Amino acid sequence: MIAADAEPALPGLHAGVSDPVDYTGMDQALKQAQRALATAVRTDLPVVRFAELADDGVLRLVDPEVAGVFADRLLAPLVEHDATGRGELIASLRAWLAHNGQWDPAAAALGVHRHTLRHRLARVGQLLGRDLDSADTRAELWLALRLKD
Repeated sequence: MIAADAEPALPGLHAGVSDPVDYTGMDQALKQAQRALATAVRTDLPVVRFAELADDGVLRLVDPEVAGVFADRLLAPLVEHDATGRGELIASLRAWLAHNGQWDPAAAALGVHRHTLRHRLARVGQLLGRDLDSADTRAELWLALRLKD
């Protein structure tokens, strides 16, 4: 186990702690401790253990400021569209992703017909210039929406 900084005894100090490793894993341990330290500094926690990062999910691993810019830019066309009152694209996308791309349950959750939802999601793809059939696109959109929660 490597600590990227000493165990803090004073306010304002931060530490990142790696998983336990043997001698051959020192490079990996240093990277883990540095990642944990960066999270400790960003979140103003005195100590963060690398193992805790995975327990909190992927969102804890990304810099919120950088991720926020990504989310704002990605979702901007949808936000602008929704502001005109011509449809609820963000809510429709969120429901569709939450229901794993299943039209009927997502449409029921929104209280709209599945064809209405299909039309909205087609518009999402057009506005974003992205293929919603792509797992990468869906993952990025899911992440962006989670960051905006």
